[in-house]
Amino acid sequence: MEKSVIGATFDAPAVDRYPAPNAGTQRWIAALGLIALAVVLPFVVSKYHVFELTMVMIYAIAVLGLNILAGYNGQISLGHGGFFAAGAYTAAILMHRYGVPYWATLPPAALICFALGVLFGLPALRFEGPYLALVTLALALATPQLLKYFDNWTGGQQGINLTKPLPPHWLVIDRDRWLYLIVLAALLLAMRIAANLLHGRTGRALVAIRDHPIAAAALGIDTARYKTLAFGTSTLFMGVAGALAAIVIGYVSPEGYNLFLSLSFLVGSAVGGIATIGGAIIGGLFIEFVPNLANDISDAAPWAIYGLAMLLFMYTMPQGVVGSLGPWITRSMRQIRAQRAAFAGGDEEHDGKGRTS
Repeated sequence: MEKSVIGATFDAPAVDRYPAPNAGTQRWIAALGLIALAVVLPFVVSKYHVFELTMVMIYAIAVLGLNILAGYNGQISLGHGGFFAAGAYTAAILMHRYGVPYWATLPPAALICFALGVLFGLPALRFEGPYLALVTLALALATPQLLKYFDNWTGGQQGINLTKPLPPHWLVIDRDRWLYLIVLAALLLAMRIAANLLHGRTGRALVAIRDHPIAAAALGIDTARYKTLAFGTSTLFMGVAGALAAIVIGYVSPEGYNLFLSLSFLVGSAVGGIATIGGAIIGGLFIEFVPNLANDISDAAPWAIYGLAMLLFMYTMPQGVVGSLGPWITRSMRQIRAQRAAFAGGDEEHDGKGRTS
């Protein structure tokens, strides 16, 4: 392809003939590649590892919900394990007592937890910082006792046993890999919803309230409304994660929803990146694997290993894994694209007749 300028003939620069994909296209290609890898992964690992990876994605949905509240709105909660339990028991009761299909339990669990979050968030508007953390801490401490008290519904100390659902008859896979794919679809949908919410007007309002609450109110942002919305949306994600956990594990009991679970969600959020979406996956990996690794390393002092792992992450990456590495990767990609564009634009060749191509 040639261009003529004032009698001279030039070949079009290589950057025009072979345009490099823009950043948006590259992100989509990378995302599709990761999704394809996630779909293939359960078919190349053992059933036990499939279960572990399924729990990682469930914890990622829960951490994503906490990121919306703590990372983007600045409200610290130590009691979100209670909403996780509410979602789990909603699904378990509907399946066990009423024979509701497992997939039909997810919307009720989400709606019930959203309503509970809004009701809990309204009085919590009066508290800030450590005071709000103490209020939510009370919820985490009370949850196991409440589950035991309403034993006619929750099964009390014995809990509720569930039968894991089978895949469709036309799909030749086992139930563990089928549940993995169900949870993967739920995680992708949750991340898409969170991205649309946080990258729009609502997300900007939440961040404004987090950073400058007085200035946000002066600009006309309804702080009470958005803080309540953040609390309700966060607990909605928790409810879905809890329902999926009940379905995948096939069992719920009060001991599974203690204070440590709530603290684990907060730790996973901080390690992955408390104000990020992709950091939720890193948080899920930390929650699922680090305690087990700590037990493998030291039977005598596993929590010391767990604490050292937390300190290592916080000292080396204080903004979380994604929060610290994400900007560095973005800058590196921009430099690479700039260098490629400069190289392509300066790649001139002579055609042997004195003309520059």
